[in-house]
Amino acid sequence: MAWLLVIVAGILETGFAVCLKLSHGFTRLWPTVAFASFALGSFGLLTLSLKKLDVGPAYAVWTGIGAAGTAIYGMVFLGDLVSTLKIVSISLVIAGVIGLQLSGSAH
Repeated sequence: MAWLLVIVAGILETGFAVCLKLSHGFTRLWPTVAFASFALGSFGLLTLSLKKLDVGPAYAVWTGIGAAGTAIYGMVFLGDLVSTLKIVSISLVIAGVIGLQLSGSAH
């Protein structure tokens, strides 16, 4: 259950990053409200998950989902540049998160 919270928190991190861009420096009301809601939800779920999980792997998964999700969302929906290097880099982030998770489960 704790890992499910981390995954949902990571998805919410993607949401707050996207809304941060859409808020245009907190000058647009609804993206700003959405940013605050996603951020509170993301940090809240991460905090709950850390009661049961080690901080290193949980934080890596949370930030990995947020970073990869935000980059993918930007390319698909916001017109961000799509390049081979960007896709390879996102893949490396995901591979690194998986590697950290697998190395942490050995104890």
